[in-house]
Amino acid sequence: MLDYYRVVLVRKTWGLSDDQLAIPLPPSDMTLGGLLFHMALVEDHWFDHRFAGNDELEPWASVPWDDDPDWEFHTASQLTHDEVVEQFESSVGRSRSAVAAAESLDQLAALSRDDGVSWNLRWILVHMIEEYARHCGHADLIRESIDATTGD
Repeated sequence: MLDYYRVVLVRKTWGLSDDQLAIPLPPSDMTLGGLLFHMALVEDHWFDHRFAGNDELEPWASVPWDDDPDWEFHTASQLTHDEVVEQFESSVGRSRSAVAAAESLDQLAALSRDDGVSWNLRWILVHMIEEYARHCGHADLIRESIDATTGD
């Protein structure tokens, strides 16, 4: 299901211009490009950083999160469709590698919460399915508002 939702989210952007990728659905300022770039961040955050324990990569490592907690959503409008998809696919590739290298679904993440609680790979995978399902629903509404395209 995770790979299914990954494909669905990218498919929601097919055939759109860079300008269309930056069109929000008011009252939200969420865009399809922003959703895809956000999920690239989420992939890297959960699988490469938290689970595998690697240092955060660029562009995420140097983001001024205190100045703009939604930086990835806002920055996506400055990128082309190809740049956003390339970042997303690179992030997903790292995620797949981290999962393939895991000993089991019970393996704990290398990094834990501040209170010491850690997540196992199973929890992370289920969380990611939930995250994608929610954002694919957002993408459905945004895409339909742009050009009336519906379906997964």
